[in-house]
Amino acid sequence: MSEQAAPGSVDGAHEAHDGHQHGYLHHGNKDAYLKRLRRVEGQVRGLQRMVEEEQYCIDILTQVSAATKALQSVALGLLDEHLGHCVAEAVQEGGPEADVKLAEASQAIARLVRS
Repeated sequence: MSEQAAPGSVDGAHEAHDGHQHGYLHHGNKDAYLKRLRRVEGQVRGLQRMVEEEQYCIDILTQVSAATKALQSVALGLLDEHLGHCVAEAVQEGGPEADVKLAEASQAIARLVRS
């Protein structure tokens, strides 16, 4: 894993803390997320075909909406995991890490609301 902060992260807060890696799928949902993302990938390929074939605009928009909702579902699941694990653990431990995790969560929520 890179030592640089990920784009949009707060001071690289996704990096290891006290020997414990924060930020990546702690509750065994990785396979479910990957399955969902592969389904979205297929939807996007289907959208590309629809555009190439010049299908009806409303049909394309309907599929864009479905892909968008699927991505939002993944995002909400990841946010729920982050709040339930990373943020909750940081708050329990206290200190500056708690403030960083809360700020990260707040920024992530703001991005999701804007999208």
